[in-house]
Amino acid sequence: MANHKSSKKRIRQTVTKRAHNRLYHKTARNAVKALRNTTEKGAAEALLPKVSSMLDKLAKTNIIHKNKAANLKSSLALHVNALA
Repeated sequence: MANHKSSKKRIRQTVTKRAHNRLYHKTARNAVKALRNTTEKGAAEALLPKVSSMLDKLAKTNIIHKNKAANLKSSLALHVNALA
């Protein structure tokens, strides 16, 4: 158990940040899943910039790795381009 005032504060901050990061990471995962399940090209093209932006923001704040964001964006772009 924490004995110092600063370590108690650090624990509170960590809990808050973890909850924030989990929320945005889960939201982005759901958006990626929704885009992958889309079969209409028009809807997918409208959704792609929003999902790409989400992934960039997560990578910028180190919630996900920048290469993972790049790989996801690339695979999603390929998926959208392959739709008829």
